[in-house]
Amino acid sequence: MLAAFVLSLVTLGPAQAGDLEIKNVRLTHGLLGQTRKDNKLLAGEIAVVSFDVHGVKVAADGSVQYATGFELLAKGDPKPLLKRDMEEKKAVNSLGGNVLPSFTFTYFGVDTKPGEYTIKVTVQSEKKSTTFTQDVEILPQQLGFVRARLTSAAYEPIPPIAVPGQPVLVQYALVGFSVEKGAGSLEVEVSVVDAAGKATIEAPAKIRFNPTPKDGL
Repeated sequence: MLAAFVLSLVTLGPAQAGDLEIKNVRLTHGLLGQTRKDNKLLAGEIAVVSFDVHGVKVAADGSVQYATGFELLAKGDPKPLLKRDMEEKKAVNSLGGNVLPSFTFTYFGVDTKPGEYTIKVTVQSEKKSTTFTQDVEILPQQLGFVRARLTSAAYEPIPPIAVPGQPVLVQYALVGFSVEKGAGSLEVEVSVVDAAGKATIEAPAKIRFNPTPKDGL
């Protein structure tokens, strides 16, 4: 099953004016996370595509008028699995410039069929339009972590940068396990390692729980 998508735009620093362009397209771990090493995902994952929109027109008060559209297609099928028609939106580029660092994300249900999919995004501004695509591959079902992301204590997304004493939560979901007759046992180990890959403490934290069929993923 494929769930709905959300497209959001945020604003950052200045850039030179020009034609409407999409640059720096990449898959990321969460909204503010690192760039993924590849496009291979497990069913149950959230595919986050980050990108920069160059060349938007910014009004004197920093406001930007634009429109976005979205499609999700399976390889070899011209009919979109999901589609959102062009929708008018407004952002405030409070730091000036004509660049909108942006992102879109798509939920893939745990029962999504393995295969290749294409995320297609269209952005319009001032009668100009540009489109880009991002391919993703859903792997066969297997045990693994999905939706890994860092959040603050208030559960808001944060970047992978912190200072000593700052609380950072690691959130994730586990997929690819089975529960028979309501019984089962899973153990998760959590370690913190330094830049050289050495654990900061000798014994990792361990969490054991007994999942049931109602435990979501």
